[in-house]
Amino acid sequence: MNAKSRGYTLVIVLICAFALTIYGAYSPARKAQKQQVVCVKFKKGVESAAVEQHMNGFAALKHEIPQVVNYTSGKTILPNQAVSDYDVVHYLTFQSEADIKAFENSPAYKQFVAQNQGIWEKTLIVNADIRP
Repeated sequence: MNAKSRGYTLVIVLICAFALTIYGAYSPARKAQKQQVVCVKFKKGVESAAVEQHMNGFAALKHEIPQVVNYTSGKTILPNQAVSDYDVVHYLTFQSEADIKAFENSPAYKQFVAQNQGIWEKTLIVNADIRP
């Protein structure tokens, strides 16, 4: 490749990089307006493999249900050796209350609940606005 061709290639690459940067800066992102926190307490004696399967299954819902803007989860932290009412927490964000309802009524979520509720002792679901 001669110097002239390399120069043109460099200019094209720089223009493409600039265009992608501008596109990324001005493309509208999905803004979360609502949140749902799902707390789960597992029954005594549930094996860690079943808990891990539960966690992975819930996380997979983000990719199966388009209304979910974001998803995180974790095991509860016990401060000062206190007893926790719940073992794990799932945190989901949505754009609207209608999206929360669509998530809860989706076949994928209903199937997840049907497959996992046998290992749950109790659950707590809290929906709330996200303050700017």
